[in-house]
Amino acid sequence: MGKMIPVGYMAKHLATRPDWLKDAHQVKDIYSVSGCISENFADYIEYWKHNGYWLFDSPQIIEKIAKQNSLDIAATKLFFYEAYEFEYDEHEKSWKPFDPDEDFVTKIHEPDNKTLEGFDVATFWARTKPECSPLSCNSLAKEIETDEHCLLPSFDRAKELLEDGKFENSERGPYRIFAVYSVPWP
Repeated sequence: MGKMIPVGYMAKHLATRPDWLKDAHQVKDIYSVSGCISENFADYIEYWKHNGYWLFDSPQIIEKIAKQNSLDIAATKLFFYEAYEFEYDEHEKSWKPFDPDEDFVTKIHEPDNKTLEGFDVATFWARTKPECSPLSCNSLAKEIETDEHCLLPSFDRAKELLEDGKFENSERGPYRIFAVYSVPWP
């Protein structure tokens, strides 16, 4: 496996399998990095508390935003993410390094407890937050075997699928591979 770097936390409202994935019988709910289906706890960018990876450095920052803005996060699930140190350019068929946005402080506090749920691939055309997770957003889970959370079983499988062109014609890249961990709320 390649080097994975911590990129931050997000609280999500989990969605069950959408109708367009009805043929992906194994999928029960969506743990994707993007907020397209399982929505983020808020339209969080307007609070300008995210880090350079456009996620959060700690669960406490999410809790503070929720409290200050009367947002109910009781029914959300907390995730921690690591990303592969390179992103895949589908046009050049190559891996290139990426860095956090330097306009934001990035001091990630890694969790003491985390459970690896699987791996997701997300697009970063605008170079900010995770945009789409083609496995769920573009129904690729109907053709690519995923787990019950619409995630891939390994980093190697995600990398292989990208390099084999299985994500082409889904959403504009570049693409990044994420390790998706569930973590308990503090």
